[in-house]
Amino acid sequence: MATVVTFGEIMLRLKPPGFLRLGQSTDLEATFGGGEANVAVALARFGHAARFISAIPANPIGDWCIQALRAQGVETRDCLRRGERLGIYFLEAGASQRASTVTYDRAGSAISQVGAGMIDWKKSLAETRWFHTTGITPALSDNCAAAALDALRAAKAAGATTSLDLNFRKKLWSKAKAQTVMTGLMPHVDVVIANEEDCESVFGISAGDVTKGELDRQRYLDVAGKVLARFPAVSQVAITLRESHSASRNGWSGVLVARDGHAFGPRYELDVIDRVGGGDSFAAGLIHAMIAGKTREQAIGWAVAASALKHSIVGDFNLISAAEVDALVAGDGSGRVQR
Repeated sequence: MATVVTFGEIMLRLKPPGFLRLGQSTDLEATFGGGEANVAVALARFGHAARFISAIPANPIGDWCIQALRAQGVETRDCLRRGERLGIYFLEAGASQRASTVTYDRAGSAISQVGAGMIDWKKSLAETRWFHTTGITPALSDNCAAAALDALRAAKAAGATTSLDLNFRKKLWSKAKAQTVMTGLMPHVDVVIANEEDCESVFGISAGDVTKGELDRQRYLDVAGKVLARFPAVSQVAITLRESHSASRNGWSGVLVARDGHAFGPRYELDVIDRVGGGDSFAAGLIHAMIAGKTREQAIGWAVAASALKHSIVGDFNLISAAEVDALVAGDGSGRVQR
């Protein structure tokens, strides 16, 4: 039995070493990553039985990908082994005032061809406590949008809690298309997760200009309140609060808003090593804390701490343990050597 099931795309990640730009190096570091896979890995490392569902080619690259997931304790038995290619993304790590950049090579990927009825969701979700996906998956193709809707419906029918990270990707679809498709998913979603820009891009609900590096906390409460008012099925909204002083220096926190109250998490000042996967680690931390029955204040504190630690780790996967998050939550953020 899987405690948590996630559904989405995983890609091969190719990155020049350190902070080099593409073209500066003949070497590319090869790892794997993707929103829902990142969440599954983090939850497996936190001690959950985590299953990732996707379509992964039956070729050596696909085998390598499956191996990488299993090495982190993620169950992959329900991944479809089909399609011609695994998507690729190229990452340039930003520094100082130069932003990180992502270039996709994912058109025609195996998962983009997965549609409604191709996955036995009743079987895959049997006895599952939590189902998670993101707005990236329905953005890949109309087929994927139909599959995501199928999955959310099946998860609710199975009695699972469902979460959806809005994760708007402007390189994949337009705001208008995102609003139409994502609105259709919302009746089957319990917990919405978003960053500073997602609610505006997907639903036209704005928190203000996020490029100034300043946050007005009340505006985020207003945004979450509007999401709850618009979508009656949603019980809670979690929003990450990022102050982007530069690519290398971020302020980091979050807020969890329910219909009967809210809680802000602690604020961390981050020296960013790799911010890719930061939102996914937040989602995983939140899911872990909610499954564990933590209070609202504890849950958002745990999510923010888990994602703060992720920013120190190269790669999409949050390679930390629950004990390390507990230590940070308890106040051990000095970075002193542990002997």
